[in-house]
Amino acid sequence: MNKFSILLIFSVILLACAVSTKDEQPDFVSENSTFARQQIGGAIDVIERSGRVLNPVKLNVDGTVYYCDYTDWRSGFFPGSVWYLYELTGDPSLLPLAEKYTRAIKEAQHLTWHHDTGFIIGCSFGNAQRLTPRPEYRAVIVQAARSLATRFREAPGVIQSWNTDRGWQAERGWECPVIIDNMMNLELLFEATRFTGDSTFHKIAVSHADRTLQEGFHPDGSCYHVIDYSLSDGAVRHRHTAQGYSHESAWSRGQAWAIYGYTVCFRMTGDRKYLDRAIKTFCFMRDHPRMPADKIPYWDMDAPGIPDEPRDASSAACIAAALYEISTTDVPDAESYTAYADSIMTSLASPAYRAEPGTNGHFLLKHSVGSIPHNSEIDVPLNYADYYFLEALKRKKEKNV
Repeated sequence: MNKFSILLIFSVILLACAVSTKDEQPDFVSENSTFARQQIGGAIDVIERSGRVLNPVKLNVDGTVYYCDYTDWRSGFFPGSVWYLYELTGDPSLLPLAEKYTRAIKEAQHLTWHHDTGFIIGCSFGNAQRLTPRPEYRAVIVQAARSLATRFREAPGVIQSWNTDRGWQAERGWECPVIIDNMMNLELLFEATRFTGDSTFHKIAVSHADRTLQEGFHPDGSCYHVIDYSLSDGAVRHRHTAQGYSHESAWSRGQAWAIYGYTVCFRMTGDRKYLDRAIKTFCFMRDHPRMPADKIPYWDMDAPGIPDEPRDASSAACIAAALYEISTTDVPDAESYTAYADSIMTSLASPAYRAEPGTNGHFLLKHSVGSIPHNSEIDVPLNYADYYFLEALKRKKEKNV
């Protein structure tokens, strides 16, 4: 046997070993789905042993898990996460649990005193209807949209976010505060029109999106958190923040809500200005000189203590989910959005942000921020970070099929 033959055989063996090693390595989506099934499975075990339907939100300061009721704006995220986990794993044992946890927050369809019925019902009943369509689920979605529509204010043409007659909101001097988070609730209205044929819901959503687009952004593409409108003539009274560092700063989760919310508006209307807005806000974040190398933003990109400020995994997960959707549109260089989302997901799935199995209160991700100005939920796991991580994982899987 000559030297060439020996070299050829050796090369084939090396290639075979490399292929074998690659085949044995778990796929990113599969590995993270398996982890999520184990971790959320631990939360499910705790819930089922309690004999009640508990709804985990976050870790308290003392390390215990905080559970919410159906009125909490975050009550739809855990049921929605179980739906996504069912979809990602195909585990049939998760289906009755997803149904049970979803039905437990059914009364949220009648909430009219805050704007978050879109978060609550969309993440839970919206996924239920998408995966297992039923008249019961559609009816809840439509009623929730009716409840949300009661908060539409004609003069400014927006859905009022918070009431101003109670709590800390009453101390701000606001009249009709609208937060960028509200963009995430519009999908509920679009869906209600699709289910019923009643264009009223669609018109309210478009009016809100258009006025927010007009009033809620800086020239550089970043968004304000709170726009306060006059109920009499619709004029802007204040441009403020509640959860960011300052009125003019770039609160990262607000930027994520804007990117995601306007991406949804484009999907539901086909109006290109909404996609352009989502991309401009994303480009602001992507190109920000203080964006960390791992692409997990600080809680506010203008916070004074950077680089020692807390990161916010929830913002990153939400942006990744939006970018996977943007990459399916006809934007130029669409795969650059996929690549950026992949980078975020790689960081979130690393030991720096993903919890060790059995720790972290059975939440998937570490290092999220609720509201530093309120000294609340600082550098903790949050259920909506997990929800958007799973949604992004699902969208990544669909792109790889």
